[in-house]
Amino acid sequence: MSGPKCGWNGVLAPSIADPDPDLAQAAFATLPEEFQRLCEGVVIRVEDFPDDETLDAMNCESEFDLLGLFRGRGRAQSAASPMTGQFPNMVWLYRRPILDFWAEHEETLGAIVTHVLVHEIGHHFGLSDEDMREIEQAAE
Repeated sequence: MSGPKCGWNGVLAPSIADPDPDLAQAAFATLPEEFQRLCEGVVIRVEDFPDDETLDAMNCESEFDLLGLFRGRGRAQSAASPMTGQFPNMVWLYRRPILDFWAEHEETLGAIVTHVLVHEIGHHFGLSDEDMREIEQAAE
């Protein structure tokens, strides 16, 4: 007896090792050019979970509490006191918490990744919530 074919049989959860498609870069590429220019030099990293130090610093109760994090110097800080030898601005996307969030909400994975990217970068560059909403809408 043969059941109906399911289109999900061959689908696996995105992996941090999967370069095809690189969801973070694909989401970033859909953002408006002005926002991309603001982000020049920002490095995007994908990890399964935040490390213990990050969880403690962010007062997280669970490793699933944090979807992403920006570390670096925002525009105002960079202009005020340029430093040599500093690490580049970086955004971490936490794969497992993002997948968990995706499973519990009615949004596409791409929309969630875009939202996390825009908000992690946007807050550190002084953008308002309205500015970030407009950037996300332009990316759609």
